[in-house]
Amino acid sequence: MRGKSDDLLNIPRIGKSAKADFENLGIRTTTDLISLMPRDYEDRREERRLSSLSVGNTTIYCRIRIRKKDYIPLKKGRTLKISATDDDGSTIELYCFNRDYLDKTVQINDEYYITATVSKERGVYRSGAFEIKKRAEELGFGRILPVYPLSGKLTQKAVRAAVDYALNSLSPIEDELPYDFYERLNLMHHALAYNRLHHPHSMIEVSLAKRTLAFTELFYLELENSRAHHHERKKNSVITPLEKKLIKELPFSLTGDQKTVLDEIRADLDSSEPMSRLLEGDVGSGKTLVAWISALHEISKGAQVAFMAPTELLAKQHAENAAVLLAPLGIRLCYLTGAISQKGRALLLEALKNGEVDLAIGTHALFTEDVSFKNLRYVIIDEQHRFGVEQRNMLMQKAKDPNVLNMTATPIPRSLALTLFSNMDLSVIRTKPNGRLPITTYLVSEKKRASMFSSIEVEFKRGHQAYFVYPRIEEDEEGGIKAVERMYEELKDIYPGYKSMMVHSRLKDDEKIDILNRFRDGEYTYLVATSVIEVGIDIPNATCMVIEHADRFGLAALHQLRGRVGRSSLPSYCFLVYSDGISDDAKERLRVMKSTNDGFLIAEKDLEIRGPGDISGLRQSGFFRLKFASLVDDTDLIAQAKEEAEKIAETDRGLIKAKNAVLRKHIKGNIF
Repeated sequence: MRGKSDDLLNIPRIGKSAKADFENLGIRTTTDLISLMPRDYEDRREERRLSSLSVGNTTIYCRIRIRKKDYIPLKKGRTLKISATDDDGSTIELYCFNRDYLDKTVQINDEYYITATVSKERGVYRSGAFEIKKRAEELGFGRILPVYPLSGKLTQKAVRAAVDYALNSLSPIEDELPYDFYERLNLMHHALAYNRLHHPHSMIEVSLAKRTLAFTELFYLELENSRAHHHERKKNSVITPLEKKLIKELPFSLTGDQKTVLDEIRADLDSSEPMSRLLEGDVGSGKTLVAWISALHEISKGAQVAFMAPTELLAKQHAENAAVLLAPLGIRLCYLTGAISQKGRALLLEALKNGEVDLAIGTHALFTEDVSFKNLRYVIIDEQHRFGVEQRNMLMQKAKDPNVLNMTATPIPRSLALTLFSNMDLSVIRTKPNGRLPITTYLVSEKKRASMFSSIEVEFKRGHQAYFVYPRIEEDEEGGIKAVERMYEELKDIYPGYKSMMVHSRLKDDEKIDILNRFRDGEYTYLVATSVIEVGIDIPNATCMVIEHADRFGLAALHQLRGRVGRSSLPSYCFLVYSDGISDDAKERLRVMKSTNDGFLIAEKDLEIRGPGDISGLRQSGFFRLKFASLVDDTDLIAQAKEEAEKIAETDRGLIKAKNAVLRKHIKGNIF
């Protein structure tokens, strides 16, 4: 079927103009046409007369009798008006704008069939958008009709005719899955699925056709990734002495999730094929510690490790923490960013090249042309979605087939993770370290602001600290949005006697780092900031987070900002301050934040509210081109497709078995 696909210009009544309109819908061939998903369906199996109209239901399909024809004047010229009654005796006026030819073809007292979008004005039913035919079947009466997306001058009639031509020209349509899938997984055979997508006998058939085509789409995506990525791993990797020593000296025990993830990573690192793994860890779950321990596993083999962070601020903090944990074990570390002096940089580059550095921590400066490693075997990328594909690849090119661990503190909905990162193995840390308490979240209206300030001062008196986050550095022209610079001054009046500091993106990285270090040391009671503190700030004594104009932040940002508190066993609080008149979506986001601290649940809700458009900045991935599958509604189908694909990758990676010949054929044609 795929090999027969034909150009649109070969379809009757499709010229260059119509072809361009179809191409705007992403349709270039007859195969594209039969894959065009209707946006809706009109059930014309039963008449819908004028008496059935209601709010939100303004379309009729019924028989009418013509009662009168006349012309009415307009500002420019005139138009034909046809008065008719349906079988209930209700009257409708049809305004034939630019269709005066109906005066000759539509005769008084004759019966016709009509579909029309109707309005009611001053007690009279009227329509200027209608189709009228002598025979019911010409309007699809007795059928369920697909309603397609349109572009340019395309009409539903033209698209339906083109789809029907494509279905006939591609017949017989071959199955696209192994034969046993259809009965076992309750799927339609593909010839029937495509037919029922466009010519259903019931909406149940529509649902089953969509399910079949969505599963097929997801299955081939997962199969290609599973075949490319599948490899055997050692099940019992040995924990090295360096790892044991660090774990033993920690003042706390690793969580069950951390232990599980470390076992998964060790198995990958000891495999004969390079690791490609995504580590999801909710804020405060301890994923960076997992990264350091896994780095020791490779360093014990004599390998070098590179750890890349998206900003100098975050890279510096990671370097400081790594020095505290790893330097006492004899690990040789370096910190490399664009801000390093030329002389210092030259010394670091020489040390990296000679293998005198075990662990290099830095920003994008790690993958510049002049950086080379002696034996780079393991690359860890923090907040991986903040780097472009090219940036990540440039660092990995510093080694031959390195093991790669991508980390993100932004939980990704399961449906997205299964599809977006099918070419990676997925590890998840959900549990927080022992002793961490849930953060209590309050929604604060403008009227409750004074009460909030008083509650925070109670925390100050206990010796604890706070963040105040604002969406802007400076006020806008209308002054409607509270900004960092003005509120920094106002908060001094609200909290006299308490020292504070301001941090935002316009400050140099050295200044930001100095301010945060002094805040960590307790020199300041509160910090006034923009969302620059969203990721990587770990100050256990900070117990209050205030987010002004919280309705202007997305759920992921709100969750990350809230995660800057609750970093110890101290009770912590988040205040989400909102304005009057916020949107329904904003209200829903705030309700979600108040109801849960679970970042994975928040991510799922974010997907429901916003759709997949820009979750976690992952727009570049191919799943946004899915025609049939929904990342919101088809989570179970995605998991099922992945499971079936992995079975085949494990048992018949080369697709040699006879039952998988259909898969080999379609993959060879590169159809998906």
